[in-house]
Amino acid sequence: MAARNTARKRAFQILFEGDQRGADVLTVLADWVRHSRSDTRQPPVSEYTMELVEGYAERAQRIDELIAQYSVDWTLDRMPVVDRNILRLGAYELIWVDETPDAVVLDEMVQLAKEFSTDDSPAFVNGLLGRLKDLKSSLRRD
Repeated sequence: MAARNTARKRAFQILFEGDQRGADVLTVLADWVRHSRSDTRQPPVSEYTMELVEGYAERAQRIDELIAQYSVDWTLDRMPVVDRNILRLGAYELIWVDETPDAVVLDEMVQLAKEFSTDDSPAFVNGLLGRLKDLKSSLRRD
């Protein structure tokens, strides 16, 4: 499953870049795909990375509403940009991607937080995504 791990990391990086640049994530995704096809030094963008980014983009407003509603003492704007985008990706995969076990999503997002964010972030990410997991059946609406 190393390929899925890499796909999640790239999807996170695309969401992060879009957030930092104030750009649409689908535009950033298209840029990544174009660069990977025109420059052999750039890694390819996997099908699963595209699915994750496109799925997030389709439900971005709902995902942000859920994160804002269930985060304790943190508004979306106050969250570190890394954490915000890990949570966005994790919320999408957790709630709308049935093929991925919930425990895998939580573990992968905690690992991203360990790699890219602060010492407190893994617990924050795990706690919030754990809450969404517990409420998953009532949260899933398109």
